[in-house]
Amino acid sequence: MSMELLLSTAIGAMTAVGIYLIMLQRTFPVVIGLSFLSYAVNVFLFTMGRLSINLPPIITKTATAYSDPLPQALVLTAIVITFGMTALIVVLSLRAFLETGSDDVSLEDSAEDIAEARKEPRP
Repeated sequence: MSMELLLSTAIGAMTAVGIYLIMLQRTFPVVIGLSFLSYAVNVFLFTMGRLSINLPPIITKTATAYSDPLPQALVLTAIVITFGMTALIVVLSLRAFLETGSDDVSLEDSAEDIAEARKEPRP
């Protein structure tokens, strides 16, 4: 089995798990699903730089070949951004749970609740 097949299977599995967890419409699975999707994107970006072993990331006079450092820099940046966004999503979901008392993220009931709240009370 080649490394490309293994990584593409891992990317597909992480994407499928992420989408499944997002569709559960609960706060915690949505956060974990978004994390899985970001991991899949990070591995995809990393594999776009070609898989090379024992090659330096910088061109020198003695190196015959080199690995591309750009995908590595993109993945490191994406990891930092993902960590910050995950922390923000966790705080927002905790706040929403404390405000509403529910961790449901579906929008079906909220439209009805807003319509009922806007109605004038009857005298």
